Order: sequence, then C-alpha cells, then structure tokens
Amino acid sequence: MKTEWDYTTLADAFLKRPDYATEAIDILLEKAGCKKGDKVCDIGAGVGHLTIMLAEKGFNVSAVEPNDAMRENGTKRTALFSNVSWSDGTGEHTAQQDKSFDLVTFGSSFNVCDRDAALRETARILKSGKWFSCCWNHRQLNDPIQQEIESIIASHIKGYSYGTRREDQTDVINASGLFELAVYIEGTVKHQQTIADCIEAWRSHGTLARQAGDKFDAIIQDIASFLNKLGRPVIDIPYQTRMWAAKLR
Repeated sequence: MKTEWDYTTLADAFLKRPDYATEAIDILLEKAGCKKGDKVCDIGAGVGHLTIMLAEKGFNVSAVEPNDAMRENGTKRTALFSNVSWSDGTGEHTAQQDKSFDLVTFGSSFNVCDRDAALRETARILKSGKWFSCCWNHRQLNDPIQQEIESIIASHIKGYSYGTRREDQTDVINASGLFELAVYIEGTVKHQQTIADCIEAWRSHGTLARQAGDKFDAIIQDIASFLNKLGRPVIDIPYQTRMWAAKLR
C-alpha cells in the first residue's frame, strides 16, 4: 500500500534516527492507564522506533506501515519480539478491527496523513474511553550546530517549511469532536551520533527531500562538508519529543 509520501529510498537511513524521550512515553502510558498485555496499534510505524519502546514495556503491538521497505526494516528489528506483528496499512485505512485497541500511536507519522480521516479511523479502532497520541522528535534549533544546518538548508530552498510536523496539534484534535480535550506532553532526548551516522540520518528527512527535489543530494553534501569540518568523531544532537494525546469520548 502506497501513500503520497514514498519513503522507499529513505528506509535504511531511518535506522539512524533517535528514539523518543522515555519520560514522554511514560507520562502518556500513565495518563492512558495502560498495563502490560494491552493492545496497542502503532500507525506509520516506520522502522520500529516507537514500536520497540512499546513492545519492551510488554504491550501487544500491531505495527501498521504502508511502505514496504520501511516495514521490512521494522520487521527485522522486531523479529525477537513475540508481541509485535506487522501489517500494511495507512492512518486513514489501517485494516484493523473495530474497537480493538487500548492505545493508538502515531510516531512521526500523523503529519503525513489526512489528519481528520486518521482521527476518524483511530476512533473506529479504539476501545471506548481509550487514548490516542501523536508525537515527533524535533531538533532543538537553537543549538549552534543545528543553526548552521538550518542556514545551509535555507541557502538552497527559499521559504523552506517543516509543515504540520512542527505545528501544535491541539486544534485539529479538538475540532474532530471525537476526543476529550487534547493534552500536551514533552521530553528531552540527548542523541549522540558519529558524523557518518548523522549524515546518513539526514538522508531520511522526508520533508527536506520533498521540498528539495533535485537539490537534495547537494544539500546533504553541504551538510556533510560542514559536519566533517567540525573535526569531531561524535556530536551531541539535542531533541525534544513533542506529543499530543487525547481520550476517546
């Protein structure tokens, strides 16, 4: 199953992305009243970053991912988990049964859906009174290294935008009328990467790839040149996990 966003060429680079903040996940699970053995649907599961964090906590996770290459990488990463299953589907059409899940999550995927349609589908597969969440890892752009990378991108793409992935999701969730008032959760991630892995991670940036078009390789090359000139084998990359969650009415 395909979507407008095709991550096939980016699937291996996604393996270099950071995990989400444990503190944010723990707050969500406490609010949602989740317990070991509960059924969770992780939509747009990608290569399994959030899926693995949920599986490690003892949940039975149904990972839904439309891209074949991403799903293949995720399946390999979770092969040792007996409590994880993978299937082809999208946020708008998960192919999951009605009222079957205790929690539905979107890890860096809600923005590539028709959000209204994805919320309706989420409400369909959630049990009554259970929770939905969507989250992203956002680089902290006030970090000097990240500021320079932003300058490189801006030099190639006039009016570059991160789109809905950096927007406050409160209004779209509340406007659906399907959930109680959305709550905001956050946590910090200090992600350490080698320069080589950092460059590879940039190759997974779907928003950049879409807006860059045929400039994408040149932008990655400029980022690589800047990072290599730092003269460090490893850099710290500060992230903030930003999450919105809401209880089904």
